[in-house]
Amino acid sequence: MGVIAVAGLGACAGDDSASPSEGASAERTTAPGDAPIEMSGDASADAAASGTTAPVTAQEGLGEGWAPERGGRTALRGFGEAVVTITDSSGETCEVCLLTATTADQRERGLMEVTDPALGGYDGMLFEYAEEISGGFWMRNTPMPLSIAYFDGDRALVSSVDMAPCRDEPTCRSYPADGPFRYALEVPEGELDDVLVAPDTTFEIDARRCPQAPTEP
Repeated sequence: MGVIAVAGLGACAGDDSASPSEGASAERTTAPGDAPIEMSGDASADAAASGTTAPVTAQEGLGEGWAPERGGRTALRGFGEAVVTITDSSGETCEVCLLTATTADQRERGLMEVTDPALGGYDGMLFEYAEEISGGFWMRNTPMPLSIAYFDGDRALVSSVDMAPCRDEPTCRSYPADGPFRYALEVPEGELDDVLVAPDTTFEIDARRCPQAPTEP
């Protein structure tokens, strides 16, 4: 089994010496997923209590602006983070640092209005639900093109699709999953391959805090 260097923690696919580097959403499901999420992984007390690594302020609410840099990343306000290991069908792995949306408000906001293709140094955003649901996401008020991968309750890939930007309009199209899902991973468009997302991909949540981001030599 090959292990590929951490992304954002950087790109993983096809690079055994990956250089260090560094969704958009009203809640896009047709079934409720608002029960509390059990925080797996190594959650610190404050992360588990607040669900965020970048608390909101009186001036900047959920998803409005980026917090001061911490550990080489600037977190989107009001969201958590997690270290996730993605494993492809050959057993090759890619470790990524993701923003997380685990509450109804976080999932509703997602990557709306975000225009930074580097996502503040994160590799994407992971949406988590308490149980499997049906439906899909849309791109209302989301100016940056994204790719999304849906995963079931066993964290196995259900389907993936590219999603086009859409203005703040109720007519934005939906991008439904091919089956029930419990998790959804959004990345900048075209970057699912970079983190080994393909048929038969699975993932595990390893920790609720990301290590310090690698720096360029």
